[in-house]
Amino acid sequence: MLSMPKSQTHFQGGVDGFSLPRQKMTLPLALVALISAFGSSFQYGYNVSVINSPAPYMQDFYNRTYLDRTGVPMDRGFQTLLWSLTVSMFPLGGLFGSLLVWPMVNNCGRKGTLLINNLFSIAAAILMGTSELAKTFEVIILSRVLMGIFAGLASNVVPMFLGEMSPKNLRGAVGVVPQLFITIGILAAQILGLHRILGNAQGWPVLLGLTGIPSLIQLLTLPFFPESPRYLLIQKGTEEQARRALQRLRGQQDVDEEIQEMYQEDRSEKEEGQFSVLSLFTFRGLRWQLISIIVMMAGQQLSGVNGVSGAAWGHKQAPGVCPSPLSCLFQVFIVESLGRRILLLAGFVLCSASCAVLTLALNLQVWGCLRGSLSCSCPAGPIPAVMITEMFLQSSRPAAFMVGGSVHWLSNFTVGLLFLYMEAGLGPYSFLIFCAICVATVLYIFFIVPETKNKTFMEINRIMAKRNKVEVQESKELKDSYPLSRQEEKKWLSSSEM
Repeated sequence: MLSMPKSQTHFQGGVDGFSLPRQKMTLPLALVALISAFGSSFQYGYNVSVINSPAPYMQDFYNRTYLDRTGVPMDRGFQTLLWSLTVSMFPLGGLFGSLLVWPMVNNCGRKGTLLINNLFSIAAAILMGTSELAKTFEVIILSRVLMGIFAGLASNVVPMFLGEMSPKNLRGAVGVVPQLFITIGILAAQILGLHRILGNAQGWPVLLGLTGIPSLIQLLTLPFFPESPRYLLIQKGTEEQARRALQRLRGQQDVDEEIQEMYQEDRSEKEEGQFSVLSLFTFRGLRWQLISIIVMMAGQQLSGVNGVSGAAWGHKQAPGVCPSPLSCLFQVFIVESLGRRILLLAGFVLCSASCAVLTLALNLQVWGCLRGSLSCSCPAGPIPAVMITEMFLQSSRPAAFMVGGSVHWLSNFTVGLLFLYMEAGLGPYSFLIFCAICVATVLYIFFIVPETKNKTFMEINRIMAKRNKVEVQESKELKDSYPLSRQEEKKWLSSSEM
């Protein structure tokens, strides 16, 4: 087992201990957040629900196409298989996309990866939009894989990109923006999927093809914005480009303190180089960070939200349920004041309560309670992705996002695959399993996960060094070289104590 080398925790004091000044939201930072989220996260949400409304018309197209080809009607079992593939290929593609995160962001950069990723979305949109004219349903299934790859990359790269570009006092608020656009995408798909708009026999190809428009907009506009300054300085070694990027994002010329803080992070990582996924799992100095993201990402997808949506679809008296973008918008304004940890705890507690209420509602067939449970079932939202950015340094962050994203999509795929069997075997009591998972996640977060708001990446790394039980000598060197007040020392270290 590897021990933590000095370079992982030892760094010399900098400008006032790198007590970086609070920054204001600037127009370039706001625009790059909106363009990145609209061009990537929006399609993730859009494609989660876009095939729900036009499902009967798409299945009819499958049947007609098969009949024209073979001269015999499609077998019901084969039709069920094709539709199951249409639905499940999206999360499976998401898993494949997550596996591409580490190599792509290291070789192409954060912005470069987002630009390349748009090609998956645009290609899928063209294929889906022309599928009826081409009289082929196979390309729809293929396109769902491509959109899944797009979503798998987007759901990991956008939070990483925005987290590295944001100042520490705005990192949480900016990090919530991708989740906000995911919910807006879901809502947009449901509105456009109404029968009177595009959710009909003539409009469903257009409904599916619209997903390429945000990607096209991003492809045309994102090149005018800077790459992640941390990527430019730490991984590319181009200080001048990193400095210009920071100056534009911060709206000021003096960015020396942030540059020095990045250099200090760079020096702390020189001996390790870039982490692969394998080295991430075997490195003792990142043990609790890795366990924490696995628990949070798995807990989010196994919290019952995906199963809850399935429960709504299965009951004709419980229609019209969709996540509210207002709840995510609310998080933008409170995440920096309340912090990440309290939102994680509150989210999973609320979700466990929703699963319990949902169990009762399904037993008593109280559909109003069902709607209420569904609308409240939004556990941690974007916070786990924000915390991956914050709990890992530049050398390990891409591999960490690859692991977290893989856990996210694999858990999502597992729920989609097994939920119908759980519902058949346990009925409404299947949601008690999700409730137990939420409770277990709450306990883990309460005892293990520290607060990270308004801290630099190196400060968070120090907190986690205490959790990972690094050598006493290294901790002493770190303390001597990065002086803190007694009150700060007590507050930060207590947040990582059991």
